[in-house]
Amino acid sequence: MSESTKPSPIPATTYIWMNGEFVAWDEARIHVLTHALHYGTGVFEGIRAYMTPNGPSIFRALDHFKRILRSAKIYRMELKYTAEELVEVAKELIRRNEEADPKLREDKTPWYIRPVVYRGYYTLGVNPLQCPVEIFIATWKWGRYLGPEALENGVDVKFSSWQRMAPNTFPSMAKCTANYANSALSKMDAVLDKYVEGTDEKKYEEGIALNPFGFISEGSGENIFIVLDGVLWTPCLGSIILPGITRHSVITLAKEMGIEVREEFLPREMLYIADEAFFTGTAAEITPIRSVDGITIGEGKRGPITTKLQKAFFDIIEGKAEDRFGWHCYVYQ
Repeated sequence: MSESTKPSPIPATTYIWMNGEFVAWDEARIHVLTHALHYGTGVFEGIRAYMTPNGPSIFRALDHFKRILRSAKIYRMELKYTAEELVEVAKELIRRNEEADPKLREDKTPWYIRPVVYRGYYTLGVNPLQCPVEIFIATWKWGRYLGPEALENGVDVKFSSWQRMAPNTFPSMAKCTANYANSALSKMDAVLDKYVEGTDEKKYEEGIALNPFGFISEGSGENIFIVLDGVLWTPCLGSIILPGITRHSVITLAKEMGIEVREEFLPREMLYIADEAFFTGTAAEITPIRSVDGITIGEGKRGPITTKLQKAFFDIIEGKAEDRFGWHCYVYQ
């Protein structure tokens, strides 16, 4: 990988919130024997705050913090904070970082917010119950996850050789750090196969995993939608997927538009014959899929239904359209 194509490091901000205190970015540290570091006993969220005419607004903030508390409950981690209190912490964290670095106020790149709840340092057996439950929230500026042109041009993907975990092994409805070791394997499977032989042309940007029964599950960090004959299809919760908040937003917008939405078990080949397909996720937003396993999807570009959903989504989150669903959470209000 050349220097020009290497991803940038996380752009440091001034403060991170840890266990009730705002600490300097470089002082936000954990012990090397922290339980979560060894056994994956942590849950997290990825949240965006978009720039609007009313200043930064955290997209569906309460829904995200409700989900992290539900994930923590599944893993028997009790927090003393409510979802509403954590929303206020996230808002204050952005305010403090913008006050410390006024240039961030002028930067139109969305904020990315990363809360993590985890088992901390105490004992190191597999049993985590004696280890303290700790939390931090970090935030920084982060642009398009799959590249700046991906929202228009789409991405080329492949089915991963790694499948999602079986039911009753790992809870897929919990956004657990351990689950994302599986995601990392799928992502590496795709990107390490990313150059067309004999050229510098990129081949795959993302991997798609099947569930243990051979049905479509999700991308390494995204939910999937398929458009076929005017109907919008997406894998159901039983397909071993995370119930994505952007996924729910797209379903809401599609139904408002009168588009039929079906949540079902979807066979792999349904992607190959799709008229359109796209990923959804906090980081990926709504990103078209251009091809799967070298098979072109539709006309090989963003389709009309994907375009309509993208526009409706971004018009709301960027404050260009009425917030009909109460998705905004303004940092300075």
